[in-house]
Amino acid sequence: MSMIDVRVVEIVDETPTVKSIRLQRVDGKPLGVYQAGAHVDVVGPTAITRQYSLCSTPDDAESYTVAVKREEAGRGGSAAMHELKVGDTLQISAPRNLMGMDERAKHHVLIGAGIGITPMLSLARWMHVHGHSFELHYFARSTEDAAFLPLLQERCPEHLHTHLGVGVGEHAGLLRRYFAEMPEGSHIYMCGPGPFMDVVREVGREFVAEDEIHEENFHAAEQPDASENSAFEVEFEDETYQIPADRSIVEVLQENGVEVDTSCEEGICGTCIMTVLEGEPEHRDNVLTKAERAAGDQMAVCVSRCKGERLVLDYF
Repeated sequence: MSMIDVRVVEIVDETPTVKSIRLQRVDGKPLGVYQAGAHVDVVGPTAITRQYSLCSTPDDAESYTVAVKREEAGRGGSAAMHELKVGDTLQISAPRNLMGMDERAKHHVLIGAGIGITPMLSLARWMHVHGHSFELHYFARSTEDAAFLPLLQERCPEHLHTHLGVGVGEHAGLLRRYFAEMPEGSHIYMCGPGPFMDVVREVGREFVAEDEIHEENFHAAEQPDASENSAFEVEFEDETYQIPADRSIVEVLQENGVEVDTSCEEGICGTCIMTVLEGEPEHRDNVLTKAERAAGDQMAVCVSRCKGERLVLDYF
């Protein structure tokens, strides 16, 4: 996957634990506009690749902004990002979008919790500027912990619903009340901690169809032990490859010279998705929607496997 060399041009402390980092290309060229809700892969100072939502104005071709929450229990990637200085260089991928605005919707209900506000910020900015009907619900522990809250209060106060310090046990009831007031044709968009999104998803299904709930989820699904896997074969471009129980599809394809782009290798970024021409995939990712999984015509080959004995794949 081709990467872009970028330089840090601005760093802002949004909260005690969240920094926004604005990036521009090292060669001075424009980065280009992007679709609201998109994210980029960032190769940080520790060479760890992580996915970060873009939270700048999508129409700004000159720079991208990401927000990074320092995770004390993480693997060091966020801590290293917090040590960056203006002038430091990084590498990023081109933007990819797992949660763009659905043009079918007549009204958009955006829900962000904690650092999950970042993709909602770009969506809200886009919808506000272009006159789309939307509302934004922001859940945070406190005003101090609510990154970008002053910006949202200034730019789109009439669309903003702030929920500070709401207990976990109150989330379902609060969401149910707001969802009941949604106009017909509404779609729901969500990003936040896994348990929070589980609640939003569960309550949302009471009001809208599965394909009218959109999410960005950078949390890897728990994978079964290799002892529970079965071997199978994959056909790709008239060549057949044996996939043992303890190897992934992408590992076998790459070691045999097949070019498959990867990034997270945890089933959360969508980089390695391939088309399924034959066979039934066993989905183990956190990228595809329920409808996409049911269709069975694509799969994330870094983690997903085969329910039978054979798959025929092609580039996506």
